[in-house]
Amino acid sequence: MSKSFERYQKRKLISSYFSVALSIGLVLFLLGVLGLLVLNTKKLADHFKEQITITVFLKDNAKPVEVDQLQKSLALAEYTRSAIYVSKEEAAEQHSEDIGENYMDYLGYNPLKNSIDVTLKADFVSTEQIEEIAGDLTAKAYVEEVSYFKPLIPLLTDNVKKISFWILVASAVFTFIAVLLINSSIRLSIYSKRFIIKTMQMVGATKRFIRRPFIWTNIKLGMLGALLALLALGLLLYFVDRNYPELNLFQDLTILALLFVGVFVFGALISLISTYFATQRFLNLRTDDLYY
Repeated sequence: MSKSFERYQKRKLISSYFSVALSIGLVLFLLGVLGLLVLNTKKLADHFKEQITITVFLKDNAKPVEVDQLQKSLALAEYTRSAIYVSKEEAAEQHSEDIGENYMDYLGYNPLKNSIDVTLKADFVSTEQIEEIAGDLTAKAYVEEVSYFKPLIPLLTDNVKKISFWILVASAVFTFIAVLLINSSIRLSIYSKRFIIKTMQMVGATKRFIRRPFIWTNIKLGMLGALLALLALGLLLYFVDRNYPELNLFQDLTILALLFVGVFVFGALISLISTYFATQRFLNLRTDDLYY
């Protein structure tokens, strides 16, 4: 009977420890995901900005040498990410595929122009800079027109600023909530041992002696929860990188390493602080107050 009760108590204790570690792990995982969003906000914004394309339409009488020189100069320009020449035949073929029919059969000619599709580096995607670039290109005698979706530029810039601001706000709020949740999990764990704490105190154990095993146990649970969170975070990073390699999530390994270390240290540190104050609370309570 005694052994059976001991096994029951042991299973109950392990279950309690596991639930605390899992709770800490889940909270730290969500905090880590938010940290990744904060660190990669600019990278995500740059990715969307670099999808904007400026199309330089060329006149029919443009010489091949002029077109070749223009493409090379655009490819080497400081603001250019890529510059791809698209002949009017290629453009017509692509357009026919998009609409599902060959419109040249009834038009009798190809109304499209030879063009160069230019994608810009993110730092140069602003209304003023794009207008300046478009003005310089339009001034060339063999350029017919420079086309891009003007309303999209300010809209994208404004949305990026708003998203960045709200991600920072969400990070602050969620960090506060994470601290509260981890603190609550640890306090509940120690609450179940409040009578043990008081009994040890009544037989003469010092507060430091009583606190020490609780603090060390919960630090280990915090580190275990952090390891679980980091494992899940690593799998998430791997999955996202496999499906969206253009985001280059593993490009800056130093930042990722700092984030992982930060999550691990945060898990251990908040466990230490929460355990200290939770045990201190029950150490300072009168025996009669333990029942409430």
